[in-house]
Amino acid sequence: MIVVTRLDKQLMYLNPDHIICIEETPDTVITLFNGNRYIVVDRASAIINRIIAFRAKISRRSASRSAKKYLGRIRSSQFHRDKSPLDDPSPDPNHTPFHSRDY
Repeated sequence: MIVVTRLDKQLMYLNPDHIICIEETPDTVITLFNGNRYIVVDRASAIINRIIAFRAKISRRSASRSAKKYLGRIRSSQFHRDKSPLDDPSPDPNHTPFHSRDY
């Protein structure tokens, strides 16, 4: 989310992925994909720089190796496999089959 300042000095946070265009007439007008238009005090170049910084921050976070440490496994012995009923050679005598494949 990026922050912009409306004409009445209120801060507003926008999702930059929803912005279609930024027009700089005497006032800066931001148009969103749903048709909403917002007049803001900020210059178009400042808004574009905030969008670039926002996307760069997302790219840095997704590329960092420290966030993915929990996904790595050193040895395959750290994995365990649940035993499936097909792996058991001796069927349970009290087992009632639910499906014909369970016989």
